[in-house]
Amino acid sequence: MLPEKPLPADPPDVPLAVDLDGTLVRTDTLHENLLALFKHAPWLMLLVPLWVLKGKAFFKAEVARRVALDAARLPYNEELLAWLREEKARGRQLVLATAADRRIADGVAAHLGLFSDVYASDGTVNLSGARKLARLKESLGTFDYAGNDAVDMPLWRESRQVVVVHAPAGVLKRAHGLGRQVHRVFEKPRVGARVWVKALRVHQWAKNALVFVPLLAAHKAAQPDMLLQAVLGFTAFSLCASSVYVLNDMLDLDSDRRHPTKCKRPFAACALPVSTGVFLAPALLLAGALVCFFLPPAFAALLATYYALTLAYSLRLKQVVMLDVLVLAGLYTVRIFGGSLAVGVPTSSWLMMFSMFLFLSLALVKRLSEVRRLRLSNEKAAHGRGYLAQDYEQLASLGAAAGQVSVLVLALYITSKEVTALYTYPERLWLLCPVMLYWVGRVWVLAHRGLVNEDPLVFALRDRVSYAVGLVSALVLWAAK
Repeated sequence: MLPEKPLPADPPDVPLAVDLDGTLVRTDTLHENLLALFKHAPWLMLLVPLWVLKGKAFFKAEVARRVALDAARLPYNEELLAWLREEKARGRQLVLATAADRRIADGVAAHLGLFSDVYASDGTVNLSGARKLARLKESLGTFDYAGNDAVDMPLWRESRQVVVVHAPAGVLKRAHGLGRQVHRVFEKPRVGARVWVKALRVHQWAKNALVFVPLLAAHKAAQPDMLLQAVLGFTAFSLCASSVYVLNDMLDLDSDRRHPTKCKRPFAACALPVSTGVFLAPALLLAGALVCFFLPPAFAALLATYYALTLAYSLRLKQVVMLDVLVLAGLYTVRIFGGSLAVGVPTSSWLMMFSMFLFLSLALVKRLSEVRRLRLSNEKAAHGRGYLAQDYEQLASLGAAAGQVSVLVLALYITSKEVTALYTYPERLWLLCPVMLYWVGRVWVLAHRGLVNEDPLVFALRDRVSYAVGLVSALVLWAAK
């Protein structure tokens, strides 16, 4: 970022003090520490109020003592970092001055290798605002200061030059009104609608279309009142699912930042702050609960079970080999059962069996793609998962077998007495078997080649052949009806 007006180079003998949270890194390390503590030891959250009562510095120290952030994985402000490296090369003294706990500050300083001194909270003194100013004046005398928040205003008043980094518009305006020279402004990137859509994972709402399956299977989709109930069920599941995705992304920050594609998710990349996610997750859950007032109580109970199961999956179950894919398959099947409760149509045991095996196969496709990436990158184990690179062949055989069993269940259903009650020409349904065998087999062949996205649903939504298979299946069902 260029200065607002041409200025002479800063004298190298004037130290530059740099804030950490929201300035050097595009996140709040305390917030991330609390999320990590909640994920790894949620029972310790009961002690947080007691720590806070003993002072903010003590609170930060207790959290940092129990959870260590990886300084190499933090989302640094690369534009600011490039400028700091230029200043360091000119011989300027750089110091890190932050209210974050010293454990975090020392880790960041050691990783970057830019700072000659580190001033941070030490468990007794919370180094913020006036306390930070006093420390800088005592140690440096004259200094320039780079910050981002209203709490930095006292430091900007006393600094020789002001450097504003990713500050809100109101803070930037106040900085300009100090009567001091605003030397540099690093503007905060704008958050567009696309970022919000990505954070909510709206494309994943396609999974919730499974709510309509019982209505379609019972051939009652033409009834407006039942269709409305199914739409409400779809909406409730979508809001609830987005709440889970937001929570999952916040709890998986470290793992996502190690991943080649997940590192671009809004919370991992800090396009949205984690504080926004802390508000957004319960707000979405509350909205989903409000929709449930227009649905049967049994549906609300099922949705609560779905949320509890997905929360358990995010906190622990996804780290347990094979249990994780069984839970994923179950969550798909729960959506079908939810659709049955929403519209009051009994769910066929054949449909539940078919769904369980098919979705188990797709869940294993997702894990296979992750393990394949491990093999290609010569890594031994997936971070935050229980799988090893050597599990590739076993996952492939289990997943392909589950997919074939789902087609076998479909074949057995076609020969059952339930079919004759719903279809005039049930023998035509046999055409579904080769269609499904083709689609399942093709997905697994492409998965072996590394051509399937880690989420098979995303792959299907972008795959023309999958749309063609869906159209052919619909025509077969119409012909049988």
